[in-house]
Amino acid sequence: MLKVNNKNNKKFNIDKLLKGKAYPLIFLSLIVLVSVVLLMYVNSITKAKIAAEKETQIIEQLKLIFPEMKDYKYNKDEYYEVYSSEDLIGYAFTAIGKGYGGDINILIGINNNFLIESINIISNTETPGLGTKITENFFTDQFKGLALEDVNLTKNGGKVDAITGATISSKAVVDAVREELIKKIELIKNKSN
Repeated sequence: MLKVNNKNNKKFNIDKLLKGKAYPLIFLSLIVLVSVVLLMYVNSITKAKIAAEKETQIIEQLKLIFPEMKDYKYNKDEYYEVYSSEDLIGYAFTAIGKGYGGDINILIGINNNFLIESINIISNTETPGLGTKITENFFTDQFKGLALEDVNLTKNGGKVDAITGATISSKAVVDAVREELIKKIELIKNKSN
């Protein structure tokens, strides 16, 4: 049996440490420490790649809304200015609605007259088969060409028909689009003046 003297001249028994209650605690602490360090390292490596992938997805979505897009500029006020050559052709921004299953992330594109070019549902956690119909063209195409005052469900005086069986999801999209339009149009108009 190996015995080591420490500063206080008390006998320290390594065998007791290995067989005692302290060993599992020390072992688990080391495993947690190594795991945290590895996770931090992997996160630092993948962070840039994830950001680049997200940017690629946004560009693809912007091209769907504005097929004539040649370039874009991200404004720190959280909207994109979209250009065809050197001409500003519109703006795009995201909105988040609170649907039945959770958040609904929406990309909204508007032209220089503040009419909706198109909307794209980027992500959602709605009920498959019902709530996910908000991603289909028959629903999203209803927004094309609408002015702010028309963005509401038909039962509330607007021009967007709710999806049967998915009124919560439909209302979430409409409300999010309308609220974000109000904010961003005011912001864009104030920047222009």
